Amino acid sequence: MKKSTPIVILMADDDEDDRLLAQDALTESRVINELYFVEDGVELLDFLTHQGKFEDKANAPRPGLILLDLNMPRKDGREALKEIKANPQLRSIPVVILTTSKQEEDMVKGYELGAASYITKPVNFEGLVDLMKALGKYWVEFVELPPHHEQTLN
Repeated sequence: MKKSTPIVILMADDDEDDRLLAQDALTESRVINELYFVEDGVELLDFLTHQGKFEDKANAPRPGLILLDLNMPRKDGREALKEIKANPQLRSIPVVILTTSKQEEDMVKGYELGAASYITKPVNFEGLVDLMKALGKYWVEFVELPPHHEQTLN
């Protein structure tokens, strides 16, 4: 097994309760990663391209993993995923869809757009803690991510 190296996780979810629960679950799971939040697809793309309020790269580091809700205002997860995977500087970032949607068409579309995984949000806090432990273990200890390429996006 390879040595654990913490990664930056970026969660895009418009539900404040879900964001707080994810933060608490990550803390409870003792997975040592940095967790950042955005509230919709517009903020997600701004974070990734250092636009708007995310111009300072110190406050918007390149994530090693994106947790993406599908149903968000302004720009939903499907649109954001399509843009991420179409961008040569961003497409190597793994995106895990984490959503309440159990619709098969959402799952199929998510994989077609390039999602690494599709996970239905657990219904309780214990399930979310277990999920964060599993995600942390999988993405930190087992998966080999490509080297970080810091490129300026125009």
